[in-house]
Amino acid sequence: MMTVRNIPDDVHKALKARAKRHHRSAEAEMRAILEEAVLPRSRLRMGDALSALGRKSGLSNDDIDAIELERSKTPAEPMGLE
Repeated sequence: MMTVRNIPDDVHKALKARAKRHHRSAEAEMRAILEEAVLPRSRLRMGDALSALGRKSGLSNDDIDAIELERSKTPAEPMGLE
């Protein structure tokens, strides 16, 4: 439950008008507005983001293969915490 106090009259009227346009109550409209404001439309998928970055930078599959061949296969040494 949430209470919002001291909403200016013009904002309250605009909320009611928007709710009417969307065929819902003012309370349902507030929930929709809050949800839209705080939840992302879609989540970022790391693989898609990296693929897009590769395309944007002009890397080809051959470039990736060359990097893979040159990359060291030796595991990294653990970091000392002394």
